[in-house]
Parts: sequence; C-alpha cells; structure tokens
Amino acid sequence: MRVRRFGCHLESVPAARRFVRDTLSGQARDILDAAELMTSELATNCVQHAQTAFELAIDDAERHIRVEVRDTGQGRPVRQSPAPTDRTGRGLLIVEAMSDAWGIEPSSAGKTVWFTLPQRAGA
Repeated sequence: MRVRRFGCHLESVPAARRFVRDTLSGQARDILDAAELMTSELATNCVQHAQTAFELAIDDAERHIRVEVRDTGQGRPVRQSPAPTDRTGRGLLIVEAMSDAWGIEPSSAGKTVWFTLPQRAGA
C-alpha cells in the first residue's frame, strides 16, 4: 500500500492525480484513467467541501485496486442530483458509475471515501 498526505490546496488535486498515475503505471489505460478521474473528484471534495488536508492510500496488492481518500472533515458526502446546466455536484455520481464498488466510512477523526477497480495490466 502506498500512502501520501496532501494539503488543503487546489494544487493538491493534480498532485493526487500524478500520485495515482505513478503508483498504478502498470495498469491498463482505462483503469488508470478511471482511477485518476475518481481520485480527482474525491480530492476536490476534500479541498472544496471538507476544507481539510487529505490522505490518499492506494492498495493494488490483491485482485482489485482500492483507493482511499481520508479527510478530517466532520460532514458526510452526499450524492447530488445536478441539473444539466449545473457546473458541480457530479463527483460521487462519477465514482458510483465508474467503480466496481465504493463507500464512505465515517470515523471520529473524519471519514474515508473509497472505491475499487479491477487489476488489469497494461499492454
């Protein structure tokens, strides 16, 4: 498992994407792109909504890839129902649509939002 901590800054979102790309570089392109996009959505939620630093953990030791984003915010993420013209509100819908499974684990220190994807080596 690889873990990295990011500050509560907009620059942390592309840094988290790079961390995913570097960590999962041996995966198939579609898996890598999906993991990168979903991580970006969850990291953005940390910075914009929870307004806290976050920790990103990637476990690719088993048959599935599991990505966890932990923050210390006390609120719980809620899936939105944005109108087609809304500029935001699709993050958890994207995670739900693209992942094999996902969830939210609240804790006394905040929460962890996670998703899984299949392992598939790149060509």
